[in-house]
Amino acid sequence: MASHPPGKCCVVGTLHKGETTGKDIKIDGTIDAYLATPPADKARQGRGILFISDAIGIYQNSKLLADNFAAQGYTVLLPDIFNGDALKLNQLGNIDLSSWIAKGTTGDNPHTPPAVDSIIVKSLKALKDLGVERVGSVGYCFGAKYVVRHYKHGIHVGYVAHPTMVDEDELAAITGPLSIAAAQTDTIFPTEKRHKSEEILIQTGQPFQINLYSGVSHGFAVRSDPSVKIAKFSKEQAFFQALAWFEEYL
Repeated sequence: MASHPPGKCCVVGTLHKGETTGKDIKIDGTIDAYLATPPADKARQGRGILFISDAIGIYQNSKLLADNFAAQGYTVLLPDIFNGDALKLNQLGNIDLSSWIAKGTTGDNPHTPPAVDSIIVKSLKALKDLGVERVGSVGYCFGAKYVVRHYKHGIHVGYVAHPTMVDEDELAAITGPLSIAAAQTDTIFPTEKRHKSEEILIQTGQPFQINLYSGVSHGFAVRSDPSVKIAKFSKEQAFFQALAWFEEYL
């Protein structure tokens, strides 16, 4: 793998404050989603972002990030890729992430690639129906794998932060630009995986970047504590990294 499976660090973090401005919708009549739309005077016609979340799904932090991307002119769609079975922030205890991925909380709601892929494909169609012609996608932690997997279904430009579960052959198969935000301390995407990813990305011939943020750990781009100076700075810079990437390639 180009990054390891999720660990407990994938659900730890700080709940962020702020007022969300998007709205709850349904995709294909069944899939819950959050839609953030840009101000009319800033809208980038035909440009949108598929936001693929961490294991906590649609919650305050992901909604605020989606709103921030929308404020920069993009139509942003954040689907519930867990079919109502996302984890809770700081849900530790006896949680078995491998079992949750394979079977879900109830045993009949898996969060494996076949299940998630179906939701991603429907979400990409929903963006197209909204008038989006070119799709950028952001993926945080769990969601990073599905950015990488779905260039073939209509993602043109990708950005991922502290990725988990990305297979080497998936990374080697990308057909568009990819930007990665990595944390200095990360057992899921450690130094050797980061360097291996660099080797693979060079071979793809696609534009890429890997930015390493010191003083922060896995999850910093979406769940870091804003009261900690380096965490706040790094989270903001990771967001600007994504914006600059989309400005150049989307």
